[in-house]
Amino acid sequence: MLGELVNIFIAAVLCWLLFIVVDVTFRLPEKGGVSGADAIASSVERAGGDLNGGSMMGNIVCSPDASAGTLLAACGVYVAGIGGGLTAAVLVFIGNRICHDPGYAGTTGAVLATFMVYGLGMAGIAAAECIAGMVIAILTIQGISHLHASRLLGRFWGWRS
Repeated sequence: MLGELVNIFIAAVLCWLLFIVVDVTFRLPEKGGVSGADAIASSVERAGGDLNGGSMMGNIVCSPDASAGTLLAACGVYVAGIGGGLTAAVLVFIGNRICHDPGYAGTTGAVLATFMVYGLGMAGIAAAECIAGMVIAILTIQGISHLHASRLLGRFWGWRS
């Protein structure tokens, strides 16, 4: 049981880093555009959080590229290995097209999540543990403390320049 908890913790940290690296690399959100992301950022700022961190939080929640896409890829690997994860990445790409979003970050995040989950499986961390880790990563970014998460994400925002 302790081994599973450690694996889930490791997966959560790696998934959290994956979300941040994809957003920082693709400079997301570079500007407003996703109304939900703007609403989340404004709400976080009104509560005393960091506006830029709130924008990153909003992007992770409202765009299919970060939380939903990587989680979908992890589920695809769980069900059907690398092929399942890559199929999920294609679905994320199509979903972004439907939303008129270029989707390069989303597709990249889903592909990276596919290989990360597969690689962790080879290292002894099961795909199910990675799925649990992703859910925890999403919760720490979104559900536990918007104030503190936005301030931490705001620091990462500065790395974009």
